[in-house]
Amino acid sequence: MRLTTKGRFAVTAMIDLALREHTGPVALAAISQRQQISLSYLEQLFGKLRRHELVESTRGPGGGYSLGRKAEDITVADIIVAVDEPIDATGCGGKENCMGDDGGRCMTHDLWTSLNAKMIEYLDSISLKKLVEDQLAKGVSIEAQPIKRAISTQPVVKPIKVTAPNSVFALGTTLSK
Repeated sequence: MRLTTKGRFAVTAMIDLALREHTGPVALAAISQRQQISLSYLEQLFGKLRRHELVESTRGPGGGYSLGRKAEDITVADIIVAVDEPIDATGCGGKENCMGDDGGRCMTHDLWTSLNAKMIEYLDSISLKKLVEDQLAKGVSIEAQPIKRAISTQPVVKPIKVTAPNSVFALGTTLSK
């Protein structure tokens, strides 16, 4: 059994968000850039996290996401369940038909079911706050909040005013004057 990228990316993005939310809402584009996760994929994940009230969104300039609950009240299991990540080591998805529709359960079904319970118990024991503290203890640097400027860094391109005639008839009128 392996946790797919959906669960791993969701937990990683939530750690990034929790590390930086003290400066205000965090833009998904910034998380995307720092964690090398597709922006469109993050938008899908954060839609699910928002529906489970793990994050809140703020619209408009300076908008982004912030935690919906305190970091100590969010567990890894909450995040994984919110993004529809199955935590299941059984071959049958818990349907007890490991040996086919007519065959019933396999001999190791109870073993894998027990492993599922232990994994959920373990993931439920780890808070987002603990993961953030672990990152800070490792020396992860959190950049200062970038200065938000109302002035664009791109030069303003003024439209070119065209004074030439736009048709043969207009050209004829211009020449006859």
